[in-house]
Amino acid sequence: MNGSVRGNLVDVFQKKIHPAEIRFENGKITSIAPLVAFPSAPLAFILPGFIDAHVHIESSMLIPSEFARLAVVHGTVATVSDPHEIANVCGMKGVEFMIENGKTVPFKFNFGAPSCVPATTFETAGAALGADDVKALLEKDEIKYLSEMMNFPGVLSSDVEVMKKIHSALDLKKPVDGHAPGLRGEAAKKYIEAGISTDHECFAKEEALEKLKYGMNILIREGSAAKNFDALIDLLHDYPDRIMFCSDDKHPDSLVSGHINQLCQRAVAKGIDLFKILTAACINPVLHYQLNVGLLRENDAADFIVARDLKNFEVLQTYIDGQLVAENGKSLMDVKADESALGVNNFHCHKKQVDNFECTTKAAETTVHIIEALDGQLITNKAVATIKTKNGKIEGDREADVLKIVVVNRYADAPMAKAYIKNFGLKRGAIASSVAHDSHNIVAIGVDDKSLCRAVDLIIEKKGGISCVDDHRESILSLPVGGLMSNENGYEIARAYTAIDAMAKNLGSTLSAPFMTLSFMALLVIPHLKLSDKGLFDGDKFSLL
Repeated sequence: MNGSVRGNLVDVFQKKIHPAEIRFENGKITSIAPLVAFPSAPLAFILPGFIDAHVHIESSMLIPSEFARLAVVHGTVATVSDPHEIANVCGMKGVEFMIENGKTVPFKFNFGAPSCVPATTFETAGAALGADDVKALLEKDEIKYLSEMMNFPGVLSSDVEVMKKIHSALDLKKPVDGHAPGLRGEAAKKYIEAGISTDHECFAKEEALEKLKYGMNILIREGSAAKNFDALIDLLHDYPDRIMFCSDDKHPDSLVSGHINQLCQRAVAKGIDLFKILTAACINPVLHYQLNVGLLRENDAADFIVARDLKNFEVLQTYIDGQLVAENGKSLMDVKADESALGVNNFHCHKKQVDNFECTTKAAETTVHIIEALDGQLITNKAVATIKTKNGKIEGDREADVLKIVVVNRYADAPMAKAYIKNFGLKRGAIASSVAHDSHNIVAIGVDDKSLCRAVDLIIEKKGGISCVDDHRESILSLPVGGLMSNENGYEIARAYTAIDAMAKNLGSTLSAPFMTLSFMALLVIPHLKLSDKGLFDGDKFSLL
């Protein structure tokens, strides 16, 4: 692609802003020249494109090509993408689908080799990737790094299979991403010394500072569920070369609203130096992951954005390899429907009966462990509650906001796991999802067994989706690609998600993103108490209760 753009060039490396004209040919910047004559209208600002340094594309509920269509509007030109979710469902076939679909659009996806499929032995996944599979992926040019090593107990115990995966990446000089929430002291030091170079799971400044001291890079995460920006952003003052921005998980409605540009806007509002912000948002991911993404230098790929100002970061234009892919809030990407996506799935359970969901006892009341969900966090608390029974059945206590949660094996017909959860706030009905990290079985929460059964059955009927039911209404957003994504227009999926999210909140949920929070209640590698299809899991002891 050939052309030129004039504006106030933001040179992050030299920490200067000056009027310039950028010329590009065949997708490369051929010259950057100072402007001699100034136009009468104020100049916009030319800066490097934004990069999401850690994201699961699947969590947007969109296939990569549709994710790109939405992201470029906000100035995102590339992602560091972990296809861990689809890998847990479909294995190598799922990873290969993500890579090939990403190639159909002018966007720079940089996929990793999933390191933990399945994430643990305490859940049923749809596939497994051994050390040889991971090595084969890492040898591909499209695979830039080893994805988050969630099995930190395996690293600390020098598990043979875990270490083989890490060494395969290091031998190929590809980075290893970390995942070690709450890991501190000598354990954190040993984990980092194994060759793990990033962590996006810090939720406290003290934890992040300790990991920085041991040589780790810290990713500040602000997604649809986990929000750590406010806790960590002050680190950027002192560690601008060691910080990156990421979303991790971004639901479609949230992606329509904004992306990494929003984090830049918030960081400026906190008084952080502009060049430090752009170093985190644009430069560090390219240097750390050795990405083929331009950084506004001669001979670089012509990947850049034009913004109205450097306060709100309203993106006027986005260029990738010299191609104008978004302008004035409109995506210019020509995305073709990918019918092959519908062949990517793994769903083999059948519809359930109401009595499958029942918990019975002869006692008048019973004391149970409960998961305490926290809004805006992936971690949960452990608690206990005493629940009164009714006609020998334990459904929960909606007045105390203690509800039943179930996880249903999607890969085969098997007994479901049942437990109790607090802070979802539902007063009637139920919600369910086949987006349930990491193994993506069906997770559901409801006030009664009938509603739970219907919410789960809706998902089984469609072989994937998120559902919401009450006595008078039911709704499902179908996700036929792996039970995780839709291959439909991203903006339409965002609208459908907004509607079903509103319905869940109308049932009483006070969570900012009830379906996103729901999707993490089966995520065993995040403390403290979670539920898999095999039972209630203690993340601190790393064992089933």
